[in-house]
Amino acid sequence: MRCRRHHATATPVKGRGIFSGTGLIITALAATAAALLFPLWSYGRQGGTAGAQVLGARTVTTPYGPLSERDRDFVTKVRLAGLWELPAGQLALEKGTTQAVRDAGQHLVDGHTSLDAHDRTVASRLGVPLPDEPNAQQEQWLATLRGARGQEFDRQFAGLLRLAHGRVFSLVAEVRAGTQNALVRDLADDANTTVLDHIKVLEATGYVDFSALARDLATTPSPVPTPPVTDAGSAVPVAPSPSESYSMPPAASSPLPVDAP
Repeated sequence: MRCRRHHATATPVKGRGIFSGTGLIITALAATAAALLFPLWSYGRQGGTAGAQVLGARTVTTPYGPLSERDRDFVTKVRLAGLWELPAGQLALEKGTTQAVRDAGQHLVDGHTSLDAHDRTVASRLGVPLPDEPNAQQEQWLATLRGARGQEFDRQFAGLLRLAHGRVFSLVAEVRAGTQNALVRDLADDANTTVLDHIKVLEATGYVDFSALARDLATTPSPVPTPPVTDAGSAVPVAPSPSESYSMPPAASSPLPVDAP
């Protein structure tokens, strides 16, 4: 009888130990969850960028749809493109030896003036900071163009700008296909129109070596890409597409109103 009483009283003690250990685990898990959720709650209280709330480490919500890290990078790169391609176009207007090169320069000036205005409007609404100067690589490209003269300038201008536009063209397509943000989609549409226009007028100069260009686009970008060597005397400007293909995109179009959440 003593043994039975001993075991009968021992069983509840053992049960309390199990429940006590489980309670500690649950308490610890709850504390961990609270610690993880607190930054999200805190960010929401602060408002965030453009009324955004954190979706993840790299994506935030906005009144225009989720804004990813790639979206922000794209908005920045559109600005960077204009910071060196617009001055490059101005150099072509001043130094180009053929009308085709000068025409290409005018398209770069017009296109990036409009696209840059659109990009700055989008960046302002989404709270994306933008650079004010070209990066080191772009400064090198501009230095190359400033130092070139005569038909060597024409060759360098067409080669460098066509290679750069070929690389950005694929980026625009990727962003346009995958972004969930309405403002970024609109900007990508504008950029696609502008970049394709510039590709066409650069090719119309007659200085683009397509076989060398294909090889360069298939390789990892070098700090300062060397354009294909083309005999300046053999460069023959080609007739561009009909003029309606070159209509410039509108400056900073206003997005459709979206009700804030």
